[in-house]
Amino acid sequence: MTFLPFEMLQSWQNFMAWWSPIDKSIEEFIYYYPLFMAYIWMFGAIIFCLRYEWHKSPLPPFSKGEHYPSVSILIPCYNEGENVRETIGILQKQAYPNFEILAINDGSKDNTLEILHELAAQYDNLRVVNLATNQGKAMGLRTAALLTKSEILICIDGDALLSPDAVGWMVRHFVENPNVGAVTGNPRIRNRSTLLGRIQVGEFSAIVGMIKRAQRSYGKVFTVSGVIAAFRKSALHNVGYWSNDMITEDIDISWKLQLAGWTIRFEPNALCWVLMPETLNGLWKQRVRWSQGGSEVLLRYFRDLFRWSSRGMWLLYGECLISVTWAFLILLHLLFVPMEFLTSTANESLHDLSPSWTSMLLSVTCLLQFGVSLAIDSRYESQTGGVGRYYYWMVWYPIVYWLMNVGTTIVGTIRAIRKKRGQRAIWVTVDRGLR
Repeated sequence: MTFLPFEMLQSWQNFMAWWSPIDKSIEEFIYYYPLFMAYIWMFGAIIFCLRYEWHKSPLPPFSKGEHYPSVSILIPCYNEGENVRETIGILQKQAYPNFEILAINDGSKDNTLEILHELAAQYDNLRVVNLATNQGKAMGLRTAALLTKSEILICIDGDALLSPDAVGWMVRHFVENPNVGAVTGNPRIRNRSTLLGRIQVGEFSAIVGMIKRAQRSYGKVFTVSGVIAAFRKSALHNVGYWSNDMITEDIDISWKLQLAGWTIRFEPNALCWVLMPETLNGLWKQRVRWSQGGSEVLLRYFRDLFRWSSRGMWLLYGECLISVTWAFLILLHLLFVPMEFLTSTANESLHDLSPSWTSMLLSVTCLLQFGVSLAIDSRYESQTGGVGRYYYWMVWYPIVYWLMNVGTTIVGTIRAIRKKRGQRAIWVTVDRGLR
């Protein structure tokens, strides 16, 4: 017994006979693509670990009387009254001897400005920049950068806690190589009281940290970490600083620098403890923003890739474009599942959504990827008991994040396409987790 009239059913069956081979190819791509990329990331991360981390020499102590490059730490703040006091207090414990702090109040509606003025009276190395209205993070960073004479700028968020030796580790790269335009640090999750918080601990090791290591091994980095990144001011000046109309200024500046020929490095010893969303709503909004920012970059710098000098970015651009296509193909594939049901008979079984052996291989690969990355990253959390104890919670990652990633990629891409160029990207209140 069928659900459609005979003529419609016959036409639909003819269409499905044409579509089924295409859908089968889409299905195979959906499952094989993440499988292939997982091993690409693992291989690249292992190369980075063996090359840069395995026998890395420790940071030498700083000696009094010696000259060290001046560093300015920029902290853009929007409604950071609950966090900025702790952030600036921790910065005073930096081992690096020559740095100043510029805190930018970007039109905060809480008591952020009052707290910053209070802290400025307490700390001689703190200057406060006040923007009367909300201008956006990019404008705040640009303003502060133009107000400092330091050649090295380190940008952190208003809720971030920078490890005491982070500045020294990052400055090292700029001193060693004049072509280094930026250095991205190693963000760690502070709030770990909920399932989402614990999963993100593993995610920042198994996904974020692993991908940055692999990308650095292969040559180009998709983005610096917005919560902890260092820049050479002359490199920023060369590319026109941060763009005010890009929703993720960190992704945008990373592409601008690398397209201009500057190098971005990853420094895993530059630890920065940050707060992350611990609600599904907060996580959704954050990931949609990240996805939109990535898609905005793909759209804006497409023409620049036709220059021969940009050839180093081709593989990175291609991988990003394929990952967006992957999300849309999953949606397309799922849309035809109920349509297949309409043409099925009582004796027919619904088409299996995945090859069983591939599903098992994906699960094993996922656990292997988490295991490799946590093993590499565990040395950076020795004081917190290591990240190995979060391995159990990573079994929830595909359920919580892979499904969400499809949705956020689709929504973010559509928003990027619809966004008018030149539209100012301003601050929004974000979920900082349960504390």
